[in-house]
Amino acid sequence: MALNVGVLGLGSVFSGPYASLITRLTQEGRIRLVAGYDPDPAKRKAAADRFSIDTSYERAEELLARADLAVVLVLTSMNEHGRLARAALAAGHHVLVEKPMATSLEEAADLVKAAADAPGLLVCAPHVALSPTYREMHRRVRAGEVGDLHLARARYGWSGPWWGRWFYESGGGALFDLGVYNLTSLCGFFGPVRRVTAMVGTAVPRREAEGELVTVRADDNAHVVLDFGDARFASIATGFTIQKYKSPAVELYGTKGTLQMLGDDWAPEGFEQWSNDRGSWELFPESDPNWPWTDGLRHLVECVENGTATVTRPEHAYHALEVMLAAQRSAAEGRVIEIASTFPDFSYGGGDGAGSDGGAADSRAKHDPRSS
Repeated sequence: MALNVGVLGLGSVFSGPYASLITRLTQEGRIRLVAGYDPDPAKRKAAADRFSIDTSYERAEELLARADLAVVLVLTSMNEHGRLARAALAAGHHVLVEKPMATSLEEAADLVKAAADAPGLLVCAPHVALSPTYREMHRRVRAGEVGDLHLARARYGWSGPWWGRWFYESGGGALFDLGVYNLTSLCGFFGPVRRVTAMVGTAVPRREAEGELVTVRADDNAHVVLDFGDARFASIATGFTIQKYKSPAVELYGTKGTLQMLGDDWAPEGFEQWSNDRGSWELFPESDPNWPWTDGLRHLVECVENGTATVTRPEHAYHALEVMLAAQRSAAEGRVIEIASTFPDFSYGGGDGAGSDGGAADSRAKHDPRSS
């Protein structure tokens, strides 16, 4: 029984990574891509030619009005995420929204509330918690294999995108685009952040995007220090200022050992573990080298099919946004910023030691009848 899917935003995120997963899920008979919208006529035509879908809509709301849609993907520029995801939920659809879920806390709070009240599920990127490497590291942390975590470091960056000016405009930036991966990963291991101190700024004031030289108005360089309470600290280095690196994506330091994620947390290459008892390092290669960072779509479809709860909650995305906005504020004001929000632990289920729901009221499973 295939679920009908519509897409808002037909740019590079759709045409590359998500399109590959959509094709695979379509071949498995689990979804059917039927509609797409983008304000750019050329992108609408390209998607219609490639997938034989309806892209005739003049506004996103026209696509959302389709009663036969089960799932909507929000893959637009960042400033549109909150509004469109909320509208999609209000229309009765299951929703996947790319990161960040919104660019203001007010809009994000409205989206979290809408997700709690709506019949559809809301899955928010990034989907790092779904990778086999992350899941196994999370299990080992919860099982106490490296003892109590006290310190961590994470990094992700590159030289920056050239295909979208909105990355460099207000509401964009490296924290929202890149740092959110590391932040989501670290919060999954440590729990909610309590305080933030950060240095965030624009290192390269002019960049080429969409064939033009544009003035950068968003952050492109950041170093963020996170306080999880009880003298547990972590740092994130991120930006459109990193050319190459060979260091682990995430390093976790506990009282009994160390865990190091190799590769990037959105594209892991396995992990290494140091055990004090063993007195040596042990390498655990990536069990699924082809795991896609778009895996949230597969996960959403699976949860709809089986009537099961999602691993992540909208509260995780809200917390990440609050921390990122607090990091920007910390840099601007030169002080520590307190964080108010919290979230339940990732709910993997299956008795793997990682699945405390933390009493999340809106973790209920929702089944969808709109399949054919």
